[in-house]
Amino acid sequence: MVKRVRLAYGKEGLWIELPDGPDIEVVEPRFVPGLPDEREAILRALREPIGSPPLKELVKPDDTVAILFSDITRPMPNTRVLPVLLGELSHVPRSHIVLINALGTHRPQTEGELVEMLGQEVVENYRVVQHDCRDKENLVYLGESSFGHPIWVNRIYMECSVKILTGFIEPHFFAGFSGGPKAVLPGIAGEETILWNHGAEMVGHPNATWGVTEGNPIWEEMREVA
Repeated sequence: MVKRVRLAYGKEGLWIELPDGPDIEVVEPRFVPGLPDEREAILRALREPIGSPPLKELVKPDDTVAILFSDITRPMPNTRVLPVLLGELSHVPRSHIVLINALGTHRPQTEGELVEMLGQEVVENYRVVQHDCRDKENLVYLGESSFGHPIWVNRIYMECSVKILTGFIEPHFFAGFSGGPKAVLPGIAGEETILWNHGAEMVGHPNATWGVTEGNPIWEEMREVA
């Protein structure tokens, strides 16, 4: 007998065939129900943040705003988050807002992929820029980090008066956790900066591991740059 098992792989899943027997067990994650009202939860976070004024009070109509979003390799629900975020910035002219695809060293997305990631309305009505870590003309040099590494960051991002990072948080095998400052480094950093941060010496540090941020040189440099 052969047992067919569907793995959660890609968008369609992957079926594999295994010999049937008592030693085969399918281990599945525990289901956790989502928020009953996602939009309301996001709005509350933006309007009642911890230790900060509401977003609308922080951003003035004459500000220029850069919003970083995760690329296609990350399961970030941009189509559910960005419309709510942009709605809270309705007092800012759309011409003052730019959305930057935090690609790191990854390939740029196609037009169709951007629409799938952000939604047609966002792509059609806002300026969307794809970061290029190898284009020195569109990078700004900020000096060296405390680790002695050169810091290059996206020029458009640096020229904006308000900077908003989006993303999701999960344990990361050498950065400790994803999200937060990773949107900047590696997200919109120069290739040289990324390679130093992700170099063998940094990755080989004993604190560069799952769930560790304090004393983790990779995470600490990411925070410093961000």
